[in-house]
Amino acid sequence: MNEDILRYIEEIQTTMDPFGGRFLVHGKEVEVKEGPWPGTVVVIGFPDMDRARAWYDSTAYQALLPLRTDHIQGEVILVEGVPAGYDARKTAAALRDAAGL
Repeated sequence: MNEDILRYIEEIQTTMDPFGGRFLVHGKEVEVKEGPWPGTVVVIGFPDMDRARAWYDSTAYQALLPLRTDHIQGEVILVEGVPAGYDARKTAAALRDAAGL
């Protein structure tokens, strides 16, 4: 922990607000049930992928980003969430049909 990281944490929400971003997981302990886990996890939600991409690429976030990347090693991914009412059984059925099972 240092001043750069604290400043990053203090300022990141301001960069997310114009894009509808909010923390879903931040600063919580990870309880590992299967496989290795290298550390912590942060999950940020956005209304859609376009806004997630726009936030990450924004001038405001790119200016803030080195405060984290200069001191913390980690990966960043963007992934589309499932819609409300998602049913994994329907996905399994479609996969069965596609595989001819």
